[in-house]
Amino acid sequence: MKTILVFLAGWILTTGAIFSQDTKDKNTEPADTVSVKKKKTGWKLGGVLPAISFDADLGFQYGVLANFYDYGDGSDYPDYHQSLYLEISRMTKGSGINRIFFDSHKLIKGVQVTADLSYLTEKALDFYGFNGYEARYNSQWEDDDDPAYKTRVFYRHERKLFRFKTDFQGSLVGENFRWLAGIALYNFSTGTVDIDRLNKGKDESKQLPDTATIYDNYVDWQILGEDVKDGGLVTYLKAGLVYDTRDNHPNPMKGLWSEAVLRIAPSFMGMKNYGHVKLSLVHRQYFTIIKRNLSFAYRVAYQGTLFGETPWFIQPVLATSFLTSATSQGLGGSNTIRGVKRNRVVGDGIVYGTAEFRWKFIHTRLFKQDLYIAATLFTDGGQVVTPIDIDKSHIPAEVREDYFDQGNDSMHLSSGMGLYFALNHNFVVAFDYGKAWKEADGDGGLYINLNFLF
Repeated sequence: MKTILVFLAGWILTTGAIFSQDTKDKNTEPADTVSVKKKKTGWKLGGVLPAISFDADLGFQYGVLANFYDYGDGSDYPDYHQSLYLEISRMTKGSGINRIFFDSHKLIKGVQVTADLSYLTEKALDFYGFNGYEARYNSQWEDDDDPAYKTRVFYRHERKLFRFKTDFQGSLVGENFRWLAGIALYNFSTGTVDIDRLNKGKDESKQLPDTATIYDNYVDWQILGEDVKDGGLVTYLKAGLVYDTRDNHPNPMKGLWSEAVLRIAPSFMGMKNYGHVKLSLVHRQYFTIIKRNLSFAYRVAYQGTLFGETPWFIQPVLATSFLTSATSQGLGGSNTIRGVKRNRVVGDGIVYGTAEFRWKFIHTRLFKQDLYIAATLFTDGGQVVTPIDIDKSHIPAEVREDYFDQGNDSMHLSSGMGLYFALNHNFVVAFDYGKAWKEADGDGGLYINLNFLF
């Protein structure tokens, strides 16, 4: 899909209205030894980030996000006591994000409380089939300059998602070993791409052809199933264990963060034929190479179904004890395998990982706020280890090889670099570019988000 991206990013701060940089007061202390005069207290506006973009098919994006932090009396700075994140954005063709995220260490004494309430609408969400490389990706089908062109939205479908999550974490043994419990509700509405909506107002020469997409074919071939093709309701009860020794949550220089989470989806709380249990295991570790400035971080993870049958539309959703992004789901894209197309790797059981160097090469003061700039080098990967069982008996024999390869999935890899701007050690604006190692995964991607990946 041809995309023109124009991005406007800026911080609107509560203190200061002009640019200033004091070269005599550069922040030379580590994050955990910030001097008293620089510590923040009470509620502060971490930042406001307006974004404008344009997509040839989805239209103009406009919106704003804001992050507020409560530092209490400042004794724990740069760690915060509570955080409130708000995001509203729209594309003129109908896609949008509406999100409220709350994180508190003070609402209930001794318990961390996180809550997420989101309504996400996507007019053209990536959908490449299942089981990684078993699902063949034909880039020429979405290239309008290629003789084999079908439509730029061939590997897309429409999805609306209402999501509510709340998690609780408390001490089990000491401060580092914690229990986790929570509930998550996902209500999906899925369908084919609304071609008429996307073509509205376009010159006839630039309109999308009204032709079948891969989603339409999967419905016709009964791969998705009549009872789940339009989405449905899934409610998870969560329980888990977390071990966390990080020295700083937004960008640790040392420590580890491991978790095991069970998600139980009772049939009486969702779709009656799709009760299931999923297990998620994630380990992240951080090493200091040069004190305060250079670190190495990695994560390895597994997610799979232990019992029951999981609806296709919930398979890309990744379990985590702390949801930082509105769209942190699916292998591929900004939150897992940067440079690989989003949702390229979907299976009943998956593994994924990242290895990343992080270098904080500038420490300064901006608008009387602490600011550092960091660069990263990374390699991401993931693959399906337990495939989704697909009934291919209804697929016409003459087109089967166009959509499916033989054999099991193998590792999907990407590498790239990033540039990060961190205000007061917590509000982090991230620019990442990743390049897929194989053409079958796409040709790379530029991502502009908040926070380090993990």
